[in-house]
Amino acid sequence: MKLLAGLDIGGTKCAASIGAASDGTIELLDKKQFPTPSTPEETIIRLGDTLTELLALQGADAVPAGIGISCGGPLDSRTGLVLSPPNLPGWDNIDVVSPIRERFGVSTLLQNDANACALAEWQWGAGKGLDQMIFLTFGTGMGAGLVLNGKLYSGTNDMAGEIGHIRMADDGPGGYGKTGSFEGFCSGGGIAHLAQLEALKRLQRGERPPLCPSLERLPFLDARTVGKAAEGGDELALAVMRQTGERLGAGLALLVDLLNPQCIVIGSIYGRQQSLLEPYAVAKLKAEAHPRALAACRIVPAFFGEQIGDYASLSVALYASADNN
Repeated sequence: MKLLAGLDIGGTKCAASIGAASDGTIELLDKKQFPTPSTPEETIIRLGDTLTELLALQGADAVPAGIGISCGGPLDSRTGLVLSPPNLPGWDNIDVVSPIRERFGVSTLLQNDANACALAEWQWGAGKGLDQMIFLTFGTGMGAGLVLNGKLYSGTNDMAGEIGHIRMADDGPGGYGKTGSFEGFCSGGGIAHLAQLEALKRLQRGERPPLCPSLERLPFLDARTVGKAAEGGDELALAVMRQTGERLGAGLALLVDLLNPQCIVIGSIYGRQQSLLEPYAVAKLKAEAHPRALAACRIVPAFFGEQIGDYASLSVALYASADNN
C-alpha cells in the first residue's frame, strides 16, 4: 500500500487529501478544504499546514510516498511554476513545488487539472490498463489530458491537450477567447452562451420561449438550467443540447483520427447529461471519424463522476512516486 497526499489549488477553494493506493485501486482516507487565501504565499503555507494535520491523524510515522499538486493552467510542470492562471490573480511565476517538497521531503509533482483528472481515470478509473487514453474535462471549460504509449503527454511546454481552443465554426458561442471554439460549444459557459444566443433569436422573432420569455431572463440561463429544461422536453433547451452534442461528436472525431486512442473519457457535464448528448455525439462521430480508428475506441463517462477532483491530485502523487516525471 502507498500512502499518497494531494493538494488542489482552485480559484475559490483549495483542498488537501490523503489516500491509500494498492493493487490498482485507491481509497480516499481523508480530505479537508478551505477558501483560497488572498496571496500565493498564504495559500502554500495553509496547504502545507492542512496536509500536516491530515498526516498526523494517520499516525505519527505517516509519510506519503509522493505529493501531487493539481492547479489550473497555464503552468510549467517541469519547474513547478504556476504561470498566471485566469482564475488565480497574483499567481505569476509562483513556485509551488519547492516549498512543499522541502517541507515534507518527498517527491512532489505539479500538473494542470485536466492532466490530473486524466491520470486518475487512467490509473484507477475508466482508462485503467490502457496505453492510449484521452480525458476531456467538459466542465467550466474544455481541456484534454493525454495518456499516450502508457505515459502522460504534456507537450513541449505543458500546452498539449488544449483542445478547447480549436475553432469548430466561423461563428458561434465564445470560449477560450475564441468564438466558435470547441470550448464555446462544449463547456458550462459555452452551453449558457449558446442558450442565450438561441433565446435571443427567438425573442427577436417575437416568440416567448418558456425557458427565456424575456430579455431580462437572458443573463440567468446557465448550463444546469438548460440541462434540466431539456430533460423536461423544452424545445429551446433541446435545440441547444443537440448543437452541443453534435459539436462534441465532431471534436471526438478529430481526436480519434489524430491520436487513435483506445478510450476517450468525458467528465462533468457529459456524465450528467449523457442521455441527451450521447445520441447526437455518436451520430456525428460515426459520420466523421475513420471507421477503423473508431472501431478501436470507446467513448465513456468518467468513472469517478463528480468526485474526480477528489482523486486527481492523488493520482499525480502516485505518478510522482513512480518517478514518471
